[in-house]
Amino acid sequence: VCEMGDAQRKIYDDLLKYYRGSLLNRVGSSAGGSAFTGAKSGTPMMVLEALLRLRQAACHPGLINDNQLDHPSAKLETLLEQLAELIDEGHKTLVFSQFTSMLSIVRKKLDQLGVPYEYLDGKTRDREQCVKRFQSDEDCPIFLISLKAGGLGLNLTAADYVFILDPWWNPAVEQQ
Repeated sequence: VCEMGDAQRKIYDDLLKYYRGSLLNRVGSSAGGSAFTGAKSGTPMMVLEALLRLRQAACHPGLINDNQLDHPSAKLETLLEQLAELIDEGHKTLVFSQFTSMLSIVRKKLDQLGVPYEYLDGKTRDREQCVKRFQSDEDCPIFLISLKAGGLGLNLTAADYVFILDPWWNPAVEQQ
């Protein structure tokens, strides 16, 4: 668990306020009794959008707005600190995210730091080569994996640690 800094917290709180107001106005202007029976068409989709955006803001402000890619992210800073410690101790680590854009941000930071890694998402063509390198190359301590792509037939026994940057909607996918 890591606490957002003030700048990231403001972005998150502003999104929360916006979506809360939009949803209350939408439901309040509908005819009917309870909040959900009287909700306008499209309200459930707006709820899902709000949850998605809040989850993204909790990961990194750059997931909400490309102009905020250089903004601080408590989750990214904590991850990088812990990865550095694990690398120094000789451990191998898996890093999962639902958002490939979050993995791209992590990749950029690892590139800047000169840290080797492997990467796997739904667009990866040679999955076997990525897995083989991570499993056998002592100089490749990190494997960045999208949750969706990583849930399909991977056997990564070399890893000592796993980070899940953003929990999946379906806990069964995460368990896998």
